[in-house]
Amino acid sequence: MVLMGVAGSGKSSVGEALARRTGALYSDGDDLHPRENIEKMSRGEALTDTDRWPWLTRVGERLAGATKPLIVGCSALKRIYRDHIRQEAGGPVVFVHLSGSRAVIAARMGTRTGHFMPTTLLDSQFAALEPPGPDENAVTIDIDQPLDAVVDAILAALRDLPRA
Repeated sequence: MVLMGVAGSGKSSVGEALARRTGALYSDGDDLHPRENIEKMSRGEALTDTDRWPWLTRVGERLAGATKPLIVGCSALKRIYRDHIRQEAGGPVVFVHLSGSRAVIAARMGTRTGHFMPTTLLDSQFAALEPPGPDENAVTIDIDQPLDAVVDAILAALRDLPRA
């Protein structure tokens, strides 16, 4: 499973909580970024598609190598990125789109510390976002609710998702 969404949508917090509830492992996609990507974002520069391919490959490879249920947090903003992850994973991948308004996400980003992604890049994230289509084995969850409610909503939505 990939928890996807713009920076600040709660991928790490939700991923850790969901992993605790389900017994799955959680892997933060930020840890899979090449050093050059982190340095670029730290300077306030948006990543290009070319910058993202090695990272997306690592995300897919991490999923492919999983020996037990795995949740990866990865923005996966565009359909072509999700397709690439699926290809590298070598099997079905469920995407959970953590969706929220710019105002909600900007407020969250403003309170976090120690993260390389500056709030100034939020507009570029929303500009690149292509929400998952109905054919993508994905669910969309509203993040403007308490963490436990987000996890409950994900689990309920996954129960209703047709098996790929």
